[in-house]
Amino acid sequence: MNRTLGRVLSALFAALLIATGLTACVSTPGGDSDPASVRIGTLRGQPHLYAPYFMQRFAPAGTTYEIVLFENSPDIKNAIASGAIDFGVLGAPSMLAGSAAGQDVKIVASAADGGSALVGKPEITTVNGLRGKKIGFPQGSSQEILLRLTLTAHGLDPATDVQLVNLSYSDMANAYKSGRIDAFLSAETAPSIVMQVGAHPIASPYDTAIGAVNIVFGTRGALIDRDRDRVQQAVRSFVQAIEYMKGDHTAWVDGLVTTFGLDRAIVDTATKNVWLRWELDDEYRGRVVALAEQMRAFDQLSKAPDMAKVFDTGFLTSAGIGR
Repeated sequence: MNRTLGRVLSALFAALLIATGLTACVSTPGGDSDPASVRIGTLRGQPHLYAPYFMQRFAPAGTTYEIVLFENSPDIKNAIASGAIDFGVLGAPSMLAGSAAGQDVKIVASAADGGSALVGKPEITTVNGLRGKKIGFPQGSSQEILLRLTLTAHGLDPATDVQLVNLSYSDMANAYKSGRIDAFLSAETAPSIVMQVGAHPIASPYDTAIGAVNIVFGTRGALIDRDRDRVQQAVRSFVQAIEYMKGDHTAWVDGLVTTFGLDRAIVDTATKNVWLRWELDDEYRGRVVALAEQMRAFDQLSKAPDMAKVFDTGFLTSAGIGR
């Protein structure tokens, strides 16, 4: 891409963001960054991780939230732990894995439940119908745990009765369309995309001990120790962004369509499979504990994390916005 075309595309993108009120900076890992900005990692094109795009609306004076796009949650977690970014919206399993491995990461708010679906070819009408089939999944994710639990609950051994195919989120829909897999359990918007071409839901992925737990808002302990005010401000902006999205579904959909060029019908379907939240109440933390137990049972964790170190709920309680 030549420089002139690059400038034109950048200007068009900026204009679109401004038109919808989304004025946060956007970059990629390793890209140039304003050292004074607050860097927040998230994933591209996933409706349940979109809150950072609304945080600038609620930023304190003089604060700029810079969005850094990643391909998967483990990379966001590693960037948090290394200090490459300050905060991240990411899958809870990645934070649990980081904590278990001794990385300096903390969950300071929840972000979204749901956002997952088990979909497949029209002739596959039950979970038992998946026997012998190729099933896509993103390794190390909430969706992997949900898939393994769902298969096991229906009497299928994930290791022998099906063929599990590890795929990135971005490759899932194309793998289904090309016939490389027969079904998949993955994050939105991939399920909604393939349902446009004949795939259908096979079973709810939420009927397990971990329920619909999925996405959290995290940071690192060193930042909490060094600058509690910055963390408090970011948590408050995040909570306000979540509440804004819950109150204005159209703005949420419009933002996804504009920012990522997604089809509106697909986004409408996908967002109905997401339950935005920010609370870290007892019930929620209990489900995250159940998630950690299942990750340990499926050998995703070499040891159980110290759950007392996983959460820091103080930024919600001190702001008077949670428990």
